[in-house]
Amino acid sequence: MNEPAAHLVPRPGTLDIAFDWFLRLTAAGCMYLGLLYWVRLIGLYDGTLWRFDIMPLHWQIAAVTLAVLFPFAAVGLWLLASWGPVIWFLCAAIEAVMHGGFPALFGRKPEILAMHAAVAIIYAGFRLAFYIRKRRAAS
Repeated sequence: MNEPAAHLVPRPGTLDIAFDWFLRLTAAGCMYLGLLYWVRLIGLYDGTLWRFDIMPLHWQIAAVTLAVLFPFAAVGLWLLASWGPVIWFLCAAIEAVMHGGFPALFGRKPEILAMHAAVAIIYAGFRLAFYIRKRRAAS
């Protein structure tokens, strides 16, 4: 049986495959960070302020918010949904404000800020490459 419709679907290129892998790797990182926040909330780790009932209010708000948003971002990124990067950006912005804007409350964590900045730069590079590819195809 000849299926002419199969020839109409373009095969994904190297850029598309690399972008998909990047999003899924970012999804794994988001799930990891989400699980870390859940560990903090339910008190599995025996450390300072690693239980919800003994956290200060600012940590309670941040931990609950990020414990929900990071896994949600991970699902969106893994499914390659358009809302996945948006939710990741929200998580990254919250952590950037926490650790960059209020280090006295949340601690200074330059590695978290650097990780989010690197992901944002790589994502912007992919979007720029897609834009250039689309412009070349149009001309």
